[in-house]
Amino acid sequence: MLFLGFSAGLPFLLVFSTLNARLSDVGVETATIGFFSWLGITYSIKVFWAPVVDRLKLPILDRLLGKRRSWILLAQTGIATGLYLMARVDPVNATQTLALCGLLVAFSSATQDVAIDAYRIEIANERLQAALAATYIFGYRLALLVAGAGALYIAEFWSWQVSYEVMALLVGTGMATVLIVREPAVNHFAVARDIARRVEEEASKRSHLSPGMARFTGWFYAAIAGPFLDFFRRYRELSIAILVLVAVYRIADISMGVMANPFYLDFMGFSKTQVADVTKVFGFFMTIAGSMIGGVLVVRYGVLKILLLGAAMTAGTNLLFVGLAQYEPDIATLAVVVSADNLSGGIANVALIAWLSGMTSASFTATQYALFSSLMTLPGKFLGGFSGIIVEDFGYADFFIVSAVMGLPAILLSLFMLKNRKRLATLAPHSERPDQNIP
Repeated sequence: MLFLGFSAGLPFLLVFSTLNARLSDVGVETATIGFFSWLGITYSIKVFWAPVVDRLKLPILDRLLGKRRSWILLAQTGIATGLYLMARVDPVNATQTLALCGLLVAFSSATQDVAIDAYRIEIANERLQAALAATYIFGYRLALLVAGAGALYIAEFWSWQVSYEVMALLVGTGMATVLIVREPAVNHFAVARDIARRVEEEASKRSHLSPGMARFTGWFYAAIAGPFLDFFRRYRELSIAILVLVAVYRIADISMGVMANPFYLDFMGFSKTQVADVTKVFGFFMTIAGSMIGGVLVVRYGVLKILLLGAAMTAGTNLLFVGLAQYEPDIATLAVVVSADNLSGGIANVALIAWLSGMTSASFTATQYALFSSLMTLPGKFLGGFSGIIVEDFGYADFFIVSAVMGLPAILLSLFMLKNRKRLATLAPHSERPDQNIP
């Protein structure tokens, strides 16, 4: 998971901030650079093609590697190809071509995320999910350093072409990992196959469809409707509460993060170097520490208790920024507040990933987790767009108070889930996990 996390994190900045730096460096217009941010939409809508990753067997590759590894390897091939083409394309004279190459990278990267998430969930039981998530996040963060600072250093000393060619070569780390690791020993098709057969039979009897069309109808219904029907039928009266918690859990964190850098630079007056040292370098290690601590705590105390702890810590650390806004700039105080914020974020993120991983059905792993991962970021990103208005009208201190208050629904819903932990345990798809010794 360390190397797969690295493989997942590597392309992210290469189609975002690192690409923006490259475009700006070679003189591409600012308005054009803004349009390149649309490449990020692929990460938010991956749930739409996740059913294909869940149900479709790739010719030849599936027989050689299995379902999950074959999809991961195909996605990595797309990433490496796209990065190599981006290295060779002139951003000024072939901007549209560069955008298409970037789209190939972003689409392949989002597809890789879907397949890796499914692999991680299926490779071990729920008890180990927090440890796997923490290791995955560590690898992901390392890749962000390589694709961010590393790519900039290479471009500075050599060229942007060499930088992107090196990044394309580094995709080989993930490819080698896929060829070495084993395929999860999980029956991906049991429930979905039964659904497809029932729908196929009904379509043949009632609609008088041809055998081919009836078979396609059954496959399509199982791929698209099956994951959602399975989730709502499994969790019943708790399903809506679960989805709402997924949607609100990271709102306080994401909405606050939008205004973090303007707060450090414009309001507090810290230099860019100071902000980079504290939030990027020091903050990186604090996030990793939080992830590791979260993984240990989940194994020791259970995922729901740490989910509640993470929600409370996220809202509480937002209040620390209120105090920071009341005093003169002090780098030591900034380091303490950023440490608390990143530690709480690391703990909360690991707990959330482990909880969601334990709730997905092995028959629809990719689709159900893609639904969760899309849902847990979209509301925060949407509400974060209004953060600048709140700051302009009320100031930073009030904004941080509002962001902390926005964390209350997550705390209350986490408490609700903790009180219903026995009910959740009976509804969870434990019987589909490996290493459970359940026939």
